[in-house]
Amino acid sequence: MDARAILVKLRDGVRPGPEEIAWFARGLASGAVTDSQAGAFAMAVCQRGLGDEGRVALTLAMRDSGDVLDWALPGPVVDKHSTGGIGDSISLLLAPALAACGVYVPMVSGRGLGHTGGTLDKLESIPGYGVEVSADRLGGIVRDIGCAIIGATGRIAPADKRLYAVRDVTGTVESIDLITASILSKKLAAGLQGLVLDVKVGSGAFMQAPQDARALARALVETAKGAGCPTRALITDMDQPLALTAGNALEVAEVMDCLTGGAITQNLWDLTVALGGELLALCGVQPDAARGGAAIAEALHRGHAAERFGAMVAALGGPADFVENWRAHLPEAGVVRDVPAPAEGRVVAVDTGAVGLAVVALGGGRQRDGDRIDPSVGYSALTHIGDKVGPGQPIGRVHAADDAAAQAGVQALQAAYRVGGEVDPPPLIHERIA
Repeated sequence: MDARAILVKLRDGVRPGPEEIAWFARGLASGAVTDSQAGAFAMAVCQRGLGDEGRVALTLAMRDSGDVLDWALPGPVVDKHSTGGIGDSISLLLAPALAACGVYVPMVSGRGLGHTGGTLDKLESIPGYGVEVSADRLGGIVRDIGCAIIGATGRIAPADKRLYAVRDVTGTVESIDLITASILSKKLAAGLQGLVLDVKVGSGAFMQAPQDARALARALVETAKGAGCPTRALITDMDQPLALTAGNALEVAEVMDCLTGGAITQNLWDLTVALGGELLALCGVQPDAARGGAAIAEALHRGHAAERFGAMVAALGGPADFVENWRAHLPEAGVVRDVPAPAEGRVVAVDTGAVGLAVVALGGGRQRDGDRIDPSVGYSALTHIGDKVGPGQPIGRVHAADDAAAQAGVQALQAAYRVGGEVDPPPLIHERIA
């Protein structure tokens, strides 16, 4: 086999066979495939598509291009993946809640991408928390505690890492075939026996149109099942921030309030329960999603999830007393001020992507590779669609490094909100793909 012959097939609308796709993925990992050939492959897939069989083949080939974890544990190994949003800190609640319910969660997560926040960036606002661990260390933490949220090692799906970098500069990021294989190759390399997907739709999602989100969710579910991993997906709302906060340490603080009973953010709680319920039913720990959700809610309510979270933080280098004293450990911004509503009335729309970009502009995300993140900045007390705002009722609160950044943050949030008359808030969960 050679790369040119495979590219000619794709160019002419002939889908390569699984063996040819596997060969190409191995070449991506080894360097036998050049950057120009990788770019041509990405463009041809974007234009011609791989089909169901080819998508499964590419996913498995990229998974197998590096290490694939193998577990010998007394319970199922499961995980969750979100396609990215604003104020989405579900992973920090769900992983320890699942662990408290008797399943094991080796959650390989990522950093912020574009306007969306990253789970690893949030966790690194906890002093000492280390996201890079060896496979042996990961195995020990998952076995002892039940969960670990870490970053991918260089040996997890290296073919995907190579192809992703090429896609970013060739205008092929939006291909559903390539998105599917990229997401699933990394997740399946963790040796999963069940996966639930949170596919976002709306102004703060990568897939803003319902039909695009539905197509991606179906492709992910069918491809994962074709690769041997039982999977379900929920299409969830991102026409407004999921929670009340947007920004790394602020989101961790909101999670800690939920875990310790200080103050429950209903959307965070409800979506955690829904996703966890699907997973517990999928892997057979509970008979159905309703009873699975009840088990997740109990783990959260009784503090069992908080115990697992604290143990995970300590095992990964964070403070041993984080659950008890999280306020003392999380960084705080130098300037905090209310953001006045641009008009009086009710919130009728939010440009959620603009809210995410405003957090990045405050220093809470990266505008280029190598940028350092200020974990303390962002927004809190965010209002949602249908909330009443006006004099004495701000749309949120900005946390910034200085007065100039705070003023810019005020203006950015005001520009992202539209105020008018009565409106019905969007549903939290739009659709379930089984």
